[in-house]
Amino acid sequence: MMLSPANEAELANMVADAKGPLRVVGGGTRSIGTAAPGEVLSMAGMAGVELYEPGALTLVARAGTPLAEIEALLAGEGQMLPFEPPHIGALLGRDGTSTIGGVVAANASGPRRLQAGACRDSLIGVRFVDGAGAVIKNGGRVMKNVTGYDLVKLMAGSWGTLGVMSEVAFKVLPKLNGATIAVEVNSASAALDVMTKAMTSPFDVNGAAYVPGEAAYIRVEGLEGSVDYRVKQLTALIGGDTTVIDDPEASAALWARLRDVTDFAEGSAAVWRISMKASDMVETFLAGASQSVRFDYRLDWAGGLAWVNLTHDGAVEAAQALATGERSAEAGIIAFHNSLQQMCSTMTGGHASLFKAPDAVLSQVNAFQPEAPGVARLSAGLRAKFDPRGILNTGLMGG
Repeated sequence: MMLSPANEAELANMVADAKGPLRVVGGGTRSIGTAAPGEVLSMAGMAGVELYEPGALTLVARAGTPLAEIEALLAGEGQMLPFEPPHIGALLGRDGTSTIGGVVAANASGPRRLQAGACRDSLIGVRFVDGAGAVIKNGGRVMKNVTGYDLVKLMAGSWGTLGVMSEVAFKVLPKLNGATIAVEVNSASAALDVMTKAMTSPFDVNGAAYVPGEAAYIRVEGLEGSVDYRVKQLTALIGGDTTVIDDPEASAALWARLRDVTDFAEGSAAVWRISMKASDMVETFLAGASQSVRFDYRLDWAGGLAWVNLTHDGAVEAAQALATGERSAEAGIIAFHNSLQQMCSTMTGGHASLFKAPDAVLSQVNAFQPEAPGVARLSAGLRAKFDPRGILNTGLMGG
């Protein structure tokens, strides 16, 4: 049986009356790790935009509202969600419909995060039901209302472990056309140099990524004259072999591909999302991990984010190089996963999350990077406060 509330009052009653764990889901397109135990609580029935004021750059929607519906509504008014939320259903092999509540729960943020900030930075208000069934409102529906910003930001990226969101409010921005500079480079280090030059320039870059064997990509957006000027200045600054993608639709399609990581949607045995300081990513992490295992990757956020892909053959090779017992692909994924998280915790201070893997692997590992002891204590304290019965998405994020 699945619980499917139609409104906030029903949601609060269902949570308050729960006799055991609840597995909170939206569209099911971006959940990672082993499914939390318990009865499924689907938010898909709580959909609909409650307030949209283009002139005030404000949008309020119920948590189950499809992301595509919100993006289409905003596009009709020439506006957008500033943080460019990724659609990773294809990457994860999911057929569901991404919801705006799921976006907030995962703090899902795309390439424009460099300039516009993450999802939590555009979130101005939330309503949610805590683990005791109480309705809590935080923040507001307009940008001038800054009451409770800290709690608003806390809910973003909590993966449904602190409360079940019923309503979210965002600031939105005008949508502008852009152009992309493709720079031919032969290594991640060279790509990092290009991206660093672009990001430290005065030319307002809002996208910097690298596809090995293809190019480093630099994006600028704005009014046509401004974009043309900045592209010319950046091309001269960067130097080397460059190509300008000045067709707005072609540029947008390229960044949608990078945002959604569609290159790894087919033929991947496992996919990780790694975040850390860009210099450590290239000089320490990628260089160290590639010494023993052959993998593919994509860099975003000017080198601060990597999507790492292991094929079946690569997983078998990883088992031969890293595992001490079984030599199966699953054993290789587990061994490589453990080594990635170990490198992040001891060498670079980064975070490695396993987004895609066979169920046999997900049942044996912690998909999220284990928290440092001090952070783990703070997290446990927050969960005890907001979910005293420990029923919301039990087991996720170290809970």
